[in-house]
Parts: sequence; C-alpha cells; structure tokens
Amino acid sequence: MNLQPEHIAEYNQTLLEGHQRKLSYWTQEVAKAEPIIQKLIDFQIAIPSWALGTGGTRFGRFPGGGEPRSLEEKIADVGLLHALNRASGAISLHIPWDIPTDPEAIKQLAAQHGLRFDAVNSNTFQDQPDAELSYKFGSLQHTDPAVRRQAIEHNIEVIRHGVALGSTALTVWLSDGSCFPGQLNFRKAFDRTLSSLEEIYAALPDDWKVFVEYKAFEPNFYSMTVGDWGSSFLYANKLGPKAYTLVDLGHHLPNANIEQIVAILLHQEKLGGFHFNDSKYGDDDLTAGSIKPYQLFLIFTELVDGLDAKGMNHATDLGWMIDASHNVKDPLEDLLQSVEAIQLAYAQALLVDREALEEAREANDAVRAQEILQDAFRTDVRPLVAEARRRAGASLNPLGLYRQLDVRQHLIGERGAKTVATGL
Repeated sequence: MNLQPEHIAEYNQTLLEGHQRKLSYWTQEVAKAEPIIQKLIDFQIAIPSWALGTGGTRFGRFPGGGEPRSLEEKIADVGLLHALNRASGAISLHIPWDIPTDPEAIKQLAAQHGLRFDAVNSNTFQDQPDAELSYKFGSLQHTDPAVRRQAIEHNIEVIRHGVALGSTALTVWLSDGSCFPGQLNFRKAFDRTLSSLEEIYAALPDDWKVFVEYKAFEPNFYSMTVGDWGSSFLYANKLGPKAYTLVDLGHHLPNANIEQIVAILLHQEKLGGFHFNDSKYGDDDLTAGSIKPYQLFLIFTELVDGLDAKGMNHATDLGWMIDASHNVKDPLEDLLQSVEAIQLAYAQALLVDREALEEAREANDAVRAQEILQDAFRTDVRPLVAEARRRAGASLNPLGLYRQLDVRQHLIGERGAKTVATGL
C-alpha cells in the first residue's frame, strides 16, 4: 500500500488545532523546545526485516494476514512506517532470511522509500537446509574446526551482502553455550570463539564495524559463550578498534542495571548500538517502553550524557534498532508504538537539567538528584514528538492514521490472509 502525502496532510489538518494548543506551552515557555525538536527530527531508528511479520514462540505462531512475502514487500512495509513517522529511515537485514538476489535493484527500491540499510545480521543459531554441518553444539565455539569454518564463511558472506547494499556494520549474535555442567570447556570455547571472530574481523572493510551482541541465557541455559556485557567488551577489546558491544535490552538477567552498563561502555568508547524492546521476565521482545518506561528513560539519560561528553552525534554515532516479536499485535502497529516510546524517552532525557543534576551529585543530595530525573520523566513530551513528526512531513498521530486508513486490511487484500513472513 502506498501512503500518499495528501493522506497525511488531510489527517493532520483534523488534529492541528488541538496539537498547536498543546504545543504552545513548549514554544512559549521552554527554551529547549526547538533544539529538542530538531534532534528528534534527526533521530532515526532502524526496523529489522524479521519484525514485519507476526512473531512466534516455541508453542506456536498465529499470523495475522497480509505479512510481507518477500524482501521487496518488507522494504515497502518499512517505507510505510517511515512515511507515517519519518523516524524509521533504515532497515536491518537478517541473512539468510532476506538475501537480496539483485542488490542494486533492492538499493534503488529502498531509496525510493527514503531508506538506507543498517547493520546486517548473521545467523548461526539455526541450521539451514543447504548447510553441510550442524550448529547444534555451537558455531564459532564448536569443537569441530569444520563447523567453525562454515560459521566464519557465513559471516564473511553476510559482510559481502552488506557491502553490496551500502551497509557499514555486521552484528554477530551467537547462541553458542552449554545446557549442562561439564558439557563445555569454558576456556577453550572462549579461545575458539575469539579465533573465529578474529577471522571475521579481518574480513571487515576499512569503514565497517562489527557489533558483538551478548545474551545471558537462551537457547542455552547453563552457560552462554558471550553471556554478558563483560565478555562482549572483552572480545571487542581483543579484536580491535572496529569492534564494539551491542546492547539488546532483553538480553540481561532480571533487574540488571542496564543504564550503568551503557554508561561504562560509552565511557570506554566500546558501545556500538542498541536493540530496543522491553521485558517482564527475560528476552520477552515486547514493545519498547511497554513494561519499564522509566528504565528506558534512565538509559537514554546516560546515553545523552555520555554522547555529549564525547562530542558524539546522537543520531549517527551509535546504531539504533528495534528487535521485537509481535505475538498478538499487528506488527506494524507494534513497531509504530516502539518508535514513539523510544522518541519519548529520548526527548525526556534531553530535558534533564544536567548542571543541576551534577550539583546534586557533587553535594551527595540523593533526594534532589531523584527529583531532577523524575521531573523530566513525568513531563509530557508528546507535543514535541508530534511536532517533530509534523515538520518532517509525517503524521501527527501515525497509529491513528494507520488505523483510519485500515492499512492491515489493504495489505491482506494485496497479499492474502495466510501469508507468513520469514523469521522467527
């Protein structure tokens, strides 16, 4: 479905008076309003190609119809999201789920939708139909050199696909680990993984980065070879200046202090990017900000502080991406909600009075420090986010317009009610 500019203009007109009334306080009373709006316009969040269909669990999957049947249709869906919010200007591909058969044509199609290609993602956590060897007992850590070689070559192939599309980063997430005590020699697994990563690192183009993603548990439940930010940080340090840690919010043990992790990684110049989602128990892959919005705000508070301390560009110097699974929601609606939640947390973090906060910290005034943070968090910044969208040519209310246009039914009409997108 193609969203026309007049659809957005007509819909915005019906909301404009109420929006301007809410915005007037900001433009008249808050000096930070204009800089925050501009930062929001610049801030783009990549959409993963595997999140455009209904997610599944080990118990089942319930597709909702109209899911994209090809990479071209996935790009069209991300283009639709971007037209609605002007904040989803990149797509991240997972190989081999979405191998482009004609990279130049795919690049041109993405450009027509105003999209670029974010980090490409390798997959050694599943056996592929044409693979000679199995990853049942690991990939880069495997005891068999032939399995490790297969996994290394796959990652190098993913880099080649990324180069053809104009991507500049590779994300490596490993399911490698063990399920039972005694199954794995931890030291040998570390050394084998590092040696394998070194070969992948050597294949990176000069202007590329590699993101080493970690996860505390699942699918292995006794140990994970890249199980926490410390192990990822260690790999990244040993690999070199093009290697960074990637933080997936759902890949921690319950109640981990992710904002502290982020602060330290950024301070050490080894934070590469984010996979945004939310969770109650583990890697739930729920809508960003749906469970722990205050934590998301605190993470962004550390990000803004750390990025500014390093003189880094908020929009471009880190990788920003959603990684979620939509078991009961329309995937496109879920992604619209996630993008807005991320924008809200970012805008709230930009409101924090940094000077006053540092004064409170230096004076050991815990009460004042808490009040400063919670004052920003409790501020309704939705008018600022909506204004950023309006100025960028997007809808004042992307989800509202999506539903008014009955987009999902249009997609079902075009693609059918039984389509299932590639991915988990």
